[in-house]
Amino acid sequence: MTMTSGPTTRERNTAPAGSRRLLAAGRDADLGTHLRTFGSVALPESGRMLAELESSGLTGRGGAGFATWRKVAAAGRDRSPRRSRAPIVIGNGAEGEPLSWKDAVLLQNAPHLVIDGLLVAAHTVGARKIILYTGTDSLDALTRAIAERDDARRIELLEAADSFVSGEASAVVNAIEHDDPRPADRIVRMTDSGLKGRPTLLQNVETLAHVALIARYGGRWFRSVGAPDDPGTRLVTVSGDVAQQGVFEVTTDSTVDQVLRKSGTDPRTATAALIGGYHGAWVPSASFGAAFSPAGLAAVGAQPGAGIVHVLGRTRCGLDATAEITDYLAGQSARQCGPCMFGLPTMASRLSELAAGVSAAANAAELVRLSDLVVGRGACHHPDGTARLVRSALMVFAADVRAHGHGHCTRQEG
Repeated sequence: MTMTSGPTTRERNTAPAGSRRLLAAGRDADLGTHLRTFGSVALPESGRMLAELESSGLTGRGGAGFATWRKVAAAGRDRSPRRSRAPIVIGNGAEGEPLSWKDAVLLQNAPHLVIDGLLVAAHTVGARKIILYTGTDSLDALTRAIAERDDARRIELLEAADSFVSGEASAVVNAIEHDDPRPADRIVRMTDSGLKGRPTLLQNVETLAHVALIARYGGRWFRSVGAPDDPGTRLVTVSGDVAQQGVFEVTTDSTVDQVLRKSGTDPRTATAALIGGYHGAWVPSASFGAAFSPAGLAAVGAQPGAGIVHVLGRTRCGLDATAEITDYLAGQSARQCGPCMFGLPTMASRLSELAAGVSAAANAAELVRLSDLVVGRGACHHPDGTARLVRSALMVFAADVRAHGHGHCTRQEG
């Protein structure tokens, strides 16, 4: 059984070479261009698809980085024919992170890869219901793509809320089920009981696009490029003080330095980069040789997250930039637990004072104390991510903290 008619078997097995995989079909690819580039894809038997996913080493590209095969296997454990227990598959294209637009670029240019991945995932876990939850800007491209193919008509397309926390897994389920895009304090895994109490597989749309390629070309092909601990390619959004802002597809063993050069940026013009987005961590330019993989970035206190590199030029103050982000994050609270309602606004206030040179040493010490208080105590990971950002700023910009304490800013003076 195939999802779409297309090229011959020989053509279908011609896999993209190098790092251009997800975007190999070019801009705004329609179904015909998609099929000419990738060919049709069969719906593999469940056990075989799980084996290919496991051998591929694919991890989630939405930020958490879990092994994809484990989530798929967990959601498909109960393949009961009873409709009340049939799994649900959700493609998550809600991109609330201001520094990321990789999912929007993917959905605009390669919507059929995402649709293929959704259908393969649904077949693998035995799901009848398929939902694609995405931002407003992607709706038109996806509506056109779904209309182009008969096998996609059962995909329900839903508009995502426009907020920072709306893409968090439990917030997606809460929005779909209760029209309330706020995270829920969950103690049961979603693969056991998610939307409407049914086993739910929720995957980022980039992850699903990779699933579609693995279904075609296999796990060995997928891991033929990239880092051993996190193979393949990933989409990275590069922004800030760079020559060319945009989304770039890179192998996962690319260094931060190489990612910046891909955007036409000389890494020597930067003092630091925020890796992983607003819930990420600052990395100094001296560490740009780190690979953009979990192991490579862990050594410098960061993680790939949703694939974000935001560059800080030599004349922009890192404390000012972090204060602005923290103030934004405090305002994006779901206002349903103490760490978000009280801890984050206080942290934002203290950091703003520090950036302004008010009681720099005392405010820095208080920020460390506050970050210790909020971590692990929220209904979701929003306080933890904010604390991670602030702690990294205090370490990477320690010289700036001292300079602000003496009434001047080294960056702005440089």
